[in-house]
Amino acid sequence: MEAMESKKVRILVEGAMTAALAVALSYVRLWTMPQEGAITLENVPLFLFALRWGVKAGLGAGSVAGLLLLVLSGYVIHPVQALLDYPVAFAVLALAALWRKPLWAGLALGASARLLCHVLSGVIFFAAFAPEGINIWLYSTVYNATFMVPNLALAIVAVYIIWPRLSKWA
Repeated sequence: MEAMESKKVRILVEGAMTAALAVALSYVRLWTMPQEGAITLENVPLFLFALRWGVKAGLGAGSVAGLLLLVLSGYVIHPVQALLDYPVAFAVLALAALWRKPLWAGLALGASARLLCHVLSGVIFFAAFAPEGINIWLYSTVYNATFMVPNLALAIVAVYIIWPRLSKWA
């Protein structure tokens, strides 16, 4: 019983540290989009945590990271948009733990789920930013992919470097 309690505490503490690291890395922007979105390494700790502890724990850490980002630097025009762009978008990165081999496929799954959250938010709440005559689905997908695809590429490189060392303790 005590070992189970200890494991839960460990997951909780690592999850909190993971969320804090993801938030800190979100401020180290390699490139920023005009209406939000940036190329960062914020996904890396959330991917690693989900791979280490599973989808359920990853959903928790991701949603906490998203809530922290919402409170600290969120851009909100509607409550549903806030949920889609922050806690839900970061929580779904945990889906990476569903597909561990090859590792890049799981990371792509998690990043694709996050991209979908941002695309939906863009279609529903940011259609006014699309140039006239442009399909809003195409506009939102291209706009969000311009930072999400490079984020995925950076995350794949970082996770492939870090995971073999970290998985020894998983």
